[in-house]
Amino acid sequence: MTVAVRPARPDDRDFVLATAVELVAFGPPGWRTPEEVVEGEAKTLSAWFAAPPPGSALLVAEEDGRPLGFAYLETLRDYFLEEEHGHIGILAVTKEAQGRGAGGALLEAAEAWARGRGYGRLTLHVFERNARARAVYARRGYQPESLKYVKLLGEPPA
Repeated sequence: MTVAVRPARPDDRDFVLATAVELVAFGPPGWRTPEEVVEGEAKTLSAWFAAPPPGSALLVAEEDGRPLGFAYLETLRDYFLEEEHGHIGILAVTKEAQGRGAGGALLEAAEAWARGRGYGRLTLHVFERNARARAVYARRGYQPESLKYVKLLGEPPA
């Protein structure tokens, strides 16, 4: 598979939003519904298409003009060092393209984007139960830094 990565265009919107459903294929934590996760990511992506925030990018991986996946990149500030760094906010690949190099091509493009902006680090979040994605990131040199623990405290007051 020969995968090319390019900046997203307005006509990629439907593909990007449809592909966001792959973000829950692994099964999110029990307290997060698949709809909640997809809707949250769709809000971010729709906002990007309406008006891309400064310091962000949306990349699309494709083969022969056929989109395979996307990565939403943003600039964050490191809590400890207080310096800007690149962050992969969302990365999703179609079911058909999984395991065929599209995700790797998007990771490489994200790293090039971050280096091009002068960042010394690139971060991402991944659900703990998403073993496949975690294995991909580990093979590519990403390491866990912290774990977020959640305790549900019952229904919030109305």
